[in-house]
Amino acid sequence: MSANLKITVLVDDLAGEGLSAEHGLSLWIDAGTGQILFDTGQGSALAENARKLGIGLHQAGTLILSHGHYDHTGGIPQVLKHARKTNLYCHPGVVQPRYSIQDGTPKPIHMPQESLAAIDKLPAQNLHWVSQALLLSERIGITGPIPRETSYEDTGGPFYLDPQGRRPDPIDDDLALWIRTDGGLVVCVGCCHAGLVNTLNYVRRLSGDSRLRAVIGGFHLLHASDQRLAQTVAALRSMAPEIVVPYHCTGEPALALLRNAFGERVSPGAAGMTYQF
Repeated sequence: MSANLKITVLVDDLAGEGLSAEHGLSLWIDAGTGQILFDTGQGSALAENARKLGIGLHQAGTLILSHGHYDHTGGIPQVLKHARKTNLYCHPGVVQPRYSIQDGTPKPIHMPQESLAAIDKLPAQNLHWVSQALLLSERIGITGPIPRETSYEDTGGPFYLDPQGRRPDPIDDDLALWIRTDGGLVVCVGCCHAGLVNTLNYVRRLSGDSRLRAVIGGFHLLHASDQRLAQTVAALRSMAPEIVVPYHCTGEPALALLRNAFGERVSPGAAGMTYQF
């Protein structure tokens, strides 16, 4: 039997009463055997929201970064300041410079310098570079890089590794966290730059469990074409998730389609929301 699993949203683009919203994502996961922080938002909302929700960031035994964008890594210094023994798991690519280029104007979207400096100070034994799938415990796993297999999914934006836009950024560091429960898998995603369907297909393969209890996080369908949205919903239907919880970068058109397809199984929320399994 699995232990109880409780997931609290610390940072999102929307926030419950009395909490701060920001463009970013952070999930606090109480897995029954320890506390996991999945992403840290941009940094301005994390600590105060955690305090108001009665969550002590110093208790984070594990910190996982879904990828190296600023809106998921800005709160790293606050976390590592308080949780000095935390184990950090991330792909080596999280530290590289990266840009979003729109109308010819590059915008840096990489991890803030303060976060890079905080990671630098971590003892070597606490820093775990994730370049392939790994298990944290018998029932908790990190995907590592996710195979890109669908024909219709892409990174979801004009992302580059240089400000001139000569080197497209495949965002190879994108990864997800999965937790096995008695009722199926709970999958936590940051932005799904590898594609939501690619991510869920890979998690089901890795875990050996095809039952999808819940998928929670940012789906990055904000700029998705109608065709991609339709194919994503069709693929999700075949997986029959019990709960779909879209956050952060999912986008209103995608949210409307998901609600139409899955009805009450879709539970869009905000910072402060809690899910128990």
